[in-house]
Amino acid sequence: MKPPPFAYHRPTTVAEAVATLADLGHDGKVLAGGQSLVPLLNMRLAAPAHLVDINRIAGLSSVSVDSGHVRVGALARHADVLREAAIPLLRQATAYVAHPAIRNRGTTVGSLVHADPAAEMPAVLAMLDGSVTLASADGTREVGAADFFLGPLESAVRPGELATSASFPIPPAGTGTAWLELSRRHGDYAMAGAGVSVTLVDGEISAARAGLISVGPTPVVVDLSPALAGDLPIVADWAGAGALAAAACDPEPDIHATAAYRRHLIAVLVARAGAAAARHAAGTGEAA
Repeated sequence: MKPPPFAYHRPTTVAEAVATLADLGHDGKVLAGGQSLVPLLNMRLAAPAHLVDINRIAGLSSVSVDSGHVRVGALARHADVLREAAIPLLRQATAYVAHPAIRNRGTTVGSLVHADPAAEMPAVLAMLDGSVTLASADGTREVGAADFFLGPLESAVRPGELATSASFPIPPAGTGTAWLELSRRHGDYAMAGAGVSVTLVDGEISAARAGLISVGPTPVVVDLSPALAGDLPIVADWAGAGALAAAACDPEPDIHATAAYRRHLIAVLVARAGAAAARHAAGTGEAA
């Protein structure tokens, strides 16, 4: 199928883009990587009257480290983020994003705005307490991850706003991370997935948390510290941490998996990823 007719706009500055979006209101849709939007257009699941292509805007494709954060521009591709060394969790999760062709074209900020609860990047942003910068004709605002994801495929971006970057805080020293997920075929959306961070102080677990995908209407973040804090990694109750995470999610059944199976997957994945993250934190193993 082919997309429905639309008017095409190609701004060359952020100011021009937000002015165009302000004029268009609900009728305008931003095109960045297009790896989610174009299939929706072709299947006639989306029919915006106007597309605003931001790919000619300079300065939006950088991935930089500044003041304890990794800032990802709106045109930075997944492949660019995959090379980021300051936050291993970004690399670990991005490696699971679809296939190389999609990672080379799709944008991390675009994935955040798309707000698919089965996608990796929203869960990473939520897990790290990151934020998204939104520009409009009235100025800019910063929206934290806790307020950014409103529901399935629904973010806090308002009509007339452009997401210009996302900020991912760098975890504290002594933190290890891992990301695991299970899908029917490599590159498909996961039936369930989990990222875990574990922070060690004097060899003991001081904090741990998990970010979960495909088990709720938005990314699910779970504090695992009640099951793990104060333990040595080698004797930590990783199964208990997995059970804690499974109890915190509310998955929907579909043709791919039942709700009970998804909870079981979360329990197993969190336990395995937690142990791997602890080894990573201790310097005795590479995270998954």
